[in-house]
Amino acid sequence: MSAGKIIGYIFAAITIFFGVIFVWGAFGSEGQPAWLIIGGISVVIGFGLIWFLGRKKPGEEEVKVQIDLSGDVNLDTLTCQSCGGQLSPDHIAMVAGAPVVSCPFCGTSYQLTEEPKW
Repeated sequence: MSAGKIIGYIFAAITIFFGVIFVWGAFGSEGQPAWLIIGGISVVIGFGLIWFLGRKKPGEEEVKVQIDLSGDVNLDTLTCQSCGGQLSPDHIAMVAGAPVVSCPFCGTSYQLTEEPKW
C-alpha cells in the first residue's frame, strides 16, 4: 500500500471521527442544528474517501510469477532439524521476509538457511 493511500485512510478516519462528534454534539443541551449538517457532511466525505481509495484503478491487477526451471532438478526431502520428521511445503511460512519452518511433530520453529553450493 502506498504512502498516499495510508495518509488518505488516516484523513478519512479523522474526518469520520469529527463528523460523529459534531452529530453527537448536535443532540446535546447546547447543540446547534448546523452541527448536525456539518457532521453528516463530514461522515459522508470520510466514507466517500474510503470508497475512492479502495477502488482498483484500471490496469491494476494482481501479478503472479511462475518460475520454470531448465534441465532436471532434483528436490531433496525436508526434515526437521530437531526430531528428523518429514516436512512438507505447508509447514514453511514467510515471517518478516525469512522462511520459517514449524514442525508439527515436535513443535519447534526455526529459520531456514541455505548452505552455499561451493
